[in-house]
Amino acid sequence: MNRIASFSVDHDKLTKGMYISRIDGDCVTYDIRMIKPNNEEDVYLPNAALHTFEHLFATYMRNTEYADKVVYVGPMGCRTGFYLILRDSISYEKALELVRNCFVFIRNFEGIVPGTQRKECGNYKEHDLDGAKIIAEDMSAVLADWSAARMDYDYKD
Repeated sequence: MNRIASFSVDHDKLTKGMYISRIDGDCVTYDIRMIKPNNEEDVYLPNAALHTFEHLFATYMRNTEYADKVVYVGPMGCRTGFYLILRDSISYEKALELVRNCFVFIRNFEGIVPGTQRKECGNYKEHDLDGAKIIAEDMSAVLADWSAARMDYDYKD
């Protein structure tokens, strides 16, 4: 079998940030890395906070003026970040701005998290808004000085 592109990135060198993972036709997959992979503390995104973050991230992105350009928002199975897939008609700079704005939205969110009722979610009991806010606060700081020029992986096989 062919090796998939994400496995060609040296995860021991990968740091928090926002990267272009791949481009497929008119879709750009962004790797939004929120935890350093294989970290010495063996700390990863907690499931309940990650789940809430997903609900808020997806809801926000699908309620922007670029909603029709959002293909997918979802967590990585390794619990070190999220994938965001957008149509390539959104510039890298605009994608970064959207993500920054989204993380401010999550950090400041108050009220009932969208999609957390039993009929709306397959695991409606496992949510942590305070944990999601902590992740958003941390990533807001990480991305504050980020730029499109930093979105390329520097460490591929």
